[in-house]
Amino acid sequence: MPENPTSDVRLLAPAQVGEVLGVSVEEVMALVAEARLRGMRVGSPARWRIDEASVAAYLDDQAEEARRTALWQQAQNASFPELWGSGPVRHSD
Repeated sequence: MPENPTSDVRLLAPAQVGEVLGVSVEEVMALVAEARLRGMRVGSPARWRIDEASVAAYLDDQAEEARRTALWQQAQNASFPELWGSGPVRHSD
């Protein structure tokens, strides 16, 4: 019998996701509406649930964005007076 493809899927309530991300439920639902998190309505009555794997992927994306921003800021703040014609030029002997 084939393995159920949804057997490893863990669904979280928006409040749980908000707690993990440190944001409100409204912000979680906005992330779902923007397709930055995968969500679906399940059960009766239908309630929103968020795929836990999409939360992990979102956190990874946020960490990568922060890393790139930090690198960009470091590059912007780097000082190369030798290249720009200001400051002393150092010669190695």
